[in-house]
Amino acid sequence: MLTSDPLKRILYIDLARRSFEVRERPELFDESLGGTGVGIRLLEEECPAGADPLGPENPIILTVGPLVGLYPLASKTVAMFKSPHTGNLGESHAGGRSAVSIRMAGYGAVVIRGASTMPVYLVIDETGAQFRDATALWGTRSSYTTGSVLRRRESGSGTRSIMRIGRAGEKLVSYACVITETYRHFGRLGLGAVFGSKRLKALVIQGKRNLPVADRRAFRTTYDAIFKAAVESPLMKKYHELGTPINVIPLDAIGALPTRNLQSGRFEGAEAISGESLAAHYLGRRVACAHCPVACIHLAALRLPYPNDPYFYKTLMLGYDHEPIFATGSMLGLDDVPGMLQVLDEIEVQGLDAISAGVTLAWATEAFERGLITEAETDGLPLAFGNAAAYIEAVKRIVSQPTDFYKALARGVEHAASLYGGLDFALAFGGNEMPGYHTGPACHVGWLVGARHSHLDNAGYSLDQNAAKKGQALTAEFVGATLLEEERWRQVLTSLVVCLFARGIYDRETTLKALAAAGFDWRVADLERLGAETLRRKIAFKQREGFDFGALRIPQRIIETPAPAGPFDEAFVRNAIASYSDLV
Repeated sequence: MLTSDPLKRILYIDLARRSFEVRERPELFDESLGGTGVGIRLLEEECPAGADPLGPENPIILTVGPLVGLYPLASKTVAMFKSPHTGNLGESHAGGRSAVSIRMAGYGAVVIRGASTMPVYLVIDETGAQFRDATALWGTRSSYTTGSVLRRRESGSGTRSIMRIGRAGEKLVSYACVITETYRHFGRLGLGAVFGSKRLKALVIQGKRNLPVADRRAFRTTYDAIFKAAVESPLMKKYHELGTPINVIPLDAIGALPTRNLQSGRFEGAEAISGESLAAHYLGRRVACAHCPVACIHLAALRLPYPNDPYFYKTLMLGYDHEPIFATGSMLGLDDVPGMLQVLDEIEVQGLDAISAGVTLAWATEAFERGLITEAETDGLPLAFGNAAAYIEAVKRIVSQPTDFYKALARGVEHAASLYGGLDFALAFGGNEMPGYHTGPACHVGWLVGARHSHLDNAGYSLDQNAAKKGQALTAEFVGATLLEEERWRQVLTSLVVCLFARGIYDRETTLKALAAAGFDWRVADLERLGAETLRRKIAFKQREGFDFGALRIPQRIIETPAPAGPFDEAFVRNAIASYSDLV
């Protein structure tokens, strides 16, 4: 076993030349810890201005952090790339085993350059990268099949991570995802399409290195405190018992659950698709990411009869979280749980981001209802809220793209609405489809200004809900400044890399103790500077690639549909955006 700290080594892989090299980059990690801090710096180095997101010059960068493999809930891998979905910063995080596997293989980051001339997959371990022929896997209908083949073909069961794309990535759908460990994803902003453009079908990563700590006694004390906080936290207990779908009923109760393309904030079928109902009737297993005692990943067991045989069934095991449930449940008017789960299954089979797929289909359904599109565009498919069979077929067609309409849907709701109309109810923010909250202005401003246009950037929904509970009115200046402060600190957590569900456990004091025991001499002021600088660099990259705070489109639907935090107008949103951007 090798015992030196692997964090400060980077594996550079060239797909065109089928070569690799390992470089020591201690200055990079000393300056920015890891994760997003290192990732954005590597993206600046590797991605030339104006690069085609689907061209060989767009890199894939995978980074981990100094707490990965050491502490509970530090189990995420950060992916950085230029997004084919928005045309600027692509950043996606995935749990599972990927982060621990990368660090145990001996690397703090992996940089993948160029493009292969034929389908390949990579096996990464302590010796570097091996190139394998993936021709037989290319075109495989199901992403599950690819995972099954690689599990049989490659060694390392129990310690390896397998990342792979489905047909959506091969077909360059701009919101194709990368699936890891079957039930986790690099979901947002189109990393799967970048894999597909490079003819990279999969990565298999494994390693068995030891990780050193500077102070064993302090490490044990800090580890035990974090573990205890995680297992005794009421919120983590709820995530273990019901998972993130625990949010469905509370959001519906306050009118904040986006329904039928956000025509309403309440869904009459909320109870049926709630975490409580799914746990009672469909829960098959709970799964945890590596080094996590919470096990918030819930898998539904869905039994489906085989055609023409009443006694034999196949059982689908499907991961469900709040976001996929909102996107394929309330957003599509589906309270038929087996139907909703089968839509999710088809999304998994094809390898799409569930949020973008669901929101795009919700727009398409309303556009169909309004007559903006007809069966001529949908190739004879009658889209209707609540029609699971139609949505399953539509998911397939987004990937197979039999008509120009489906080719437009394969580039997301912003692009499709720009061609067919309905931009006022096209729910994209900075080009990325909306998450599952309609709490008030702060959540929407947060998605507009956030580096990833994600609810995980700055949690604006919390500002809305707190204001609604207290009966207080939000100001644009407060919203902008508070979102910025939160997003800066989250850059610290995602540089470590810590699951954002654990942000209440990894406060500043705990974070410093964890770093010190692992041998990192940082102070609160150092961390805060890192957070501010990392966010500044991310926004600068976006602006270099054409992003403009002032040009952000505000969907009128968010203003028209009542929200718990009270009414707001476009001027409020614009002023909050300006407040945020002026302080960056």
